[in-house]
Amino acid sequence: MTQSQGQPSANFTFSGYDTENFFDEMFDGDETVRASYVPFRQRVEQLSKEELIGRQHAAERALMSMGITFNVYSEGEGTERIMPLDIIPRVIESAEWDRLEAGLVQRIKALNMFLDDVYNDQNILNDGVVPRDLIETSKSFLPACMGVKPPKGIWCHITGTDLIRGADGQMMVLEDNLRCPSGVSYMLENRELTKQTFPEVLAQTGVRPVSDYPMRLLQMLQFIADRPNPTVVVLTPGIYNSAYFEHSYLAQQMGVELVEARDLVVSGGYVKMRTTKGFQIVDVIYRRIDDTFLDPKAFNPDSMIGIPGIFEVYKKGRVALANAPGTGVADDKVIYAYVPRIIKYYLNEEPIIPNVKTYICREEEDCAYVMENIADLVVKEANEAGGYGMLIGPKATPEEHDLFR
Repeated sequence: MTQSQGQPSANFTFSGYDTENFFDEMFDGDETVRASYVPFRQRVEQLSKEELIGRQHAAERALMSMGITFNVYSEGEGTERIMPLDIIPRVIESAEWDRLEAGLVQRIKALNMFLDDVYNDQNILNDGVVPRDLIETSKSFLPACMGVKPPKGIWCHITGTDLIRGADGQMMVLEDNLRCPSGVSYMLENRELTKQTFPEVLAQTGVRPVSDYPMRLLQMLQFIADRPNPTVVVLTPGIYNSAYFEHSYLAQQMGVELVEARDLVVSGGYVKMRTTKGFQIVDVIYRRIDDTFLDPKAFNPDSMIGIPGIFEVYKKGRVALANAPGTGVADDKVIYAYVPRIIKYYLNEEPIIPNVKTYICREEEDCAYVMENIADLVVKEANEAGGYGMLIGPKATPEEHDLFR
């Protein structure tokens, strides 16, 4: 709708909006708006279509101007993209959020116990709940971590659990990310942009705040230190990393140093940071570097972004690393299918949040089903993360289907 002869355009309306028989966050059936979205519908329908589009474009320009971008390595061009933002937010009611929170706490608690067991007593493997060969052949399993006890017994300090809503409205876990999960900075900045776009609506609805996340993150990192008033740093691979914005953002928000490998050195049995006043002992490292690149002495000898000798210091308890090395074995795409059993084994509870229906290609019947129906499925390589090594069947070509087969 456009303005004609100087006349203002009509207000935007959701009339005629078709949910196409999918679950819709805002509408429950034909034009029946969910209670939590009533304030947003009322405010949006006070705007013209041009005003609504203008606010969307303004938010996108703000993201670009603030440098809130990421790169997709597999595309080759290295083009920076803004993180997609819809100015109409997803509203989750308090009761549903409380259930999600309980389910995520349950899941991460069980996965932490799983990691501690896998790298120590291996009871879950001895009992046959998880096949031993799945662990021992996983690219993310680090034999060097056998016998390691991380500070405070915590392996996965920061997790990124991907959730998806099914056609019936039920939330499910799509993926666990326990290595170096990223994305929280985009959430924090998106909340600020939403507040700027619809300030009166957010004030009216009593949305729970998220702005305290950086301080809560800092408190957690300080908690795992071995001494009071610890020195905490964020370790980044550098400015060319796809999530560099987040690394610098979180360091700035926490008030700690953002460092690269060249800023740190192992000396006298400790990890030390170069400063203008000399070397300073580092107690906690929030590392945004994958396990294999963390220490060229312990893992990949070709790594140019790691700190030689840091793993030995870590094993002696003289530096805390978040997340702990070795956590990737628990977010292996095959292990994902066993998480409900892992929860039952360690906690004797049923999962609060279920998994998406998953077929394990090592099992003959499941593999046959995947081969026959690959055009309708999402297929993931076991050891990949971040959207890599994945086939989206309905969007892929027959040639790509054959390649994955």
